[in-house]
Amino acid sequence: MKINNRLLYLDNLKVCLTVLVIFHHAGQAYGDGGDWAYHPSNPAEFMPWIWHFFSVNAAFFMGLFFLISGYFVPTSFDRQGIKVFVQKKLIRLGIPLLLMGGLLSVLSGKPEIGHMWYIESLLVFCLIYALIRLVCKPIDGDCSSRPTIVDLLIFGSVMGIGSYLIRQVSPQDHWIWPFGIIPLPMEPAHYLQYVMMFVIGILARRFAWLEKMGNPTGAISLAIGCALALGIYLRDGGAWNDFVTEWFGIYESLLCVFICFGLLWLFREYGNYDSKFWKWCASQSYGAYIFHLLLMIVLQYATDGIWMGAFGKFMFIGIITTICSFVLTWLVRLIPGAKKVL
Repeated sequence: MKINNRLLYLDNLKVCLTVLVIFHHAGQAYGDGGDWAYHPSNPAEFMPWIWHFFSVNAAFFMGLFFLISGYFVPTSFDRQGIKVFVQKKLIRLGIPLLLMGGLLSVLSGKPEIGHMWYIESLLVFCLIYALIRLVCKPIDGDCSSRPTIVDLLIFGSVMGIGSYLIRQVSPQDHWIWPFGIIPLPMEPAHYLQYVMMFVIGILARRFAWLEKMGNPTGAISLAIGCALALGIYLRDGGAWNDFVTEWFGIYESLLCVFICFGLLWLFREYGNYDSKFWKWCASQSYGAYIFHLLLMIVLQYATDGIWMGAFGKFMFIGIITTICSFVLTWLVRLIPGAKKVL
């Protein structure tokens, strides 16, 4: 596998992550998912167990998005130069942010960007990278190193200790607007993870770490990540729950690092294939992320009086929203010039 070729497994992994995000949001109305724009009128449409699903997802899926995004940044910059790089990021990230953020603000009656926080943070990270490259030479990629389990453990531990300390003053799910009226919301409890995963994505590209990662490292990483995820599902009170709660910043960070590199290995080995279906899905995945939230909330209100059971409603909303989001993106991309944005 040549590292200068398009890595199909990363496209395929992004499709799966996008679907996971949609189902994560689909479940928030039917469980303890925090602040949500819709709440079912029937109190029976509630799944107390789904917080485990939320907790596992939140531990890694946005961090993996940032890693994959960071992976493609260096070569894009090298190929395009700073002017074109910044212009394309402002178009592809800035325009959806302004349009969707503006629409969400109008609908909510206050400054609001919702799920577009990821797009905004990614835009900020890319612009900071461009500024750094103005004054710094690119890192020499001629390196024989490859990630090992010990490396991943050290990386996850550093992230975990930092996250643990941050959460002493800013607990999980506490969002702040550090620049006042400027809509740049962030959750400090997870933001260190996002920064570090974006940076490790850049370094992984420079040093070809994803290509060099050995099969034993990838398989063991996936096994550890899955075991840690299972540990969250086993939290139902008692000593284990107390332990994980106390050290969750470290626990979650280790879960993030191991399951992310494990999934990257899994898709590299078994998901690096091309097909019309996966290529079509990959082309629509970015737009599906942007459009899904509004489509979902409309669908939830439209089906509020229809009894399907809590789990049935969760699955129905997730499946229909996924299909509609991908199809809507495909239709919008038929508009001349839309592919430059979506």
